[in-house]
Amino acid sequence: MVVSLGATGDAAGLGSSREPPCYHTFDSLRGPCYSVASRCPSGALRCSEASLRTLGFFVLALLQAQGESADGALGGDIVGLVARSGPLFRVILLILILFSIASWAIVLHKVWQYRLVEAHTARFRDVFRRSNKFSEVQSVCGSLSRSPLVGIFQTGYAELNAQLRHGGDAESQPEGAGVRPTLSSIDALDRALQRAATVEVNRIEAQVGFLATTASITPFIGLFGTVWGIMGAFQGIGETGSTSLGVVAPGIAEALLATAAGLFAAIPAVYFYNHLTHRVKLFVSEMDDFALEFLNIAERNFS
Repeated sequence: MVVSLGATGDAAGLGSSREPPCYHTFDSLRGPCYSVASRCPSGALRCSEASLRTLGFFVLALLQAQGESADGALGGDIVGLVARSGPLFRVILLILILFSIASWAIVLHKVWQYRLVEAHTARFRDVFRRSNKFSEVQSVCGSLSRSPLVGIFQTGYAELNAQLRHGGDAESQPEGAGVRPTLSSIDALDRALQRAATVEVNRIEAQVGFLATTASITPFIGLFGTVWGIMGAFQGIGETGSTSLGVVAPGIAEALLATAAGLFAAIPAVYFYNHLTHRVKLFVSEMDDFALEFLNIAERNFS
């Protein structure tokens, strides 16, 4: 039912200066909806204010209804969203969580391991450069086993003793030796040091590659969950025939949660992979320097 309100002009319409009529429409089921002014110069402002008020009430009511639907669909928390999700989404989320936990465990272990490596390497290098005999260096190797230089030294020391021609050993430097022992092959000693360095590098780099795997795989797993969630949202639209927020919100929320979980697992893995790889390169440089120093001592004193 529509009711017309407002002042009318003169019945005869003869030269009257009265304002033209303003009409407000009223829907008996939904309340005031809109207003129309027909050439109301002085009353247009009042008509526009009434229109804005009625339109604003309608928009606020619509937003409130949609907000209540969204709150009911999302449940207000992530736990409720996961509880209402499908089994495939839960499997995807579980895989990402396992990748993240494993990555953080490796990161914490490697940070602790590399701190010990640095400390033991600094102490071993100091002992090596202050000792006059290789036997003195060998005596501290057991307490500084975390250093990769220890493995290189022990391999080089064993090869050095095996090559001495006069049945002696490399216990002392030539300054204190009466008979100068000689090496049969400096190249063989070099190869032995290279093999030892390779073993130590593999030991230090162990499990670091898993961080690269996590960084490369988890974003795609999260992307798969995103696509699956969007497909669920469109399926809900097709089944209900409605595009309201309450219909599409659960699927979109699952999609965004899968993306966030993938990034949460990948971003720390990328950072710590680069960080740990850089530290491994520093250790490799120290091992190369030590191997060259060992070779120089062997060549100068035993060849």
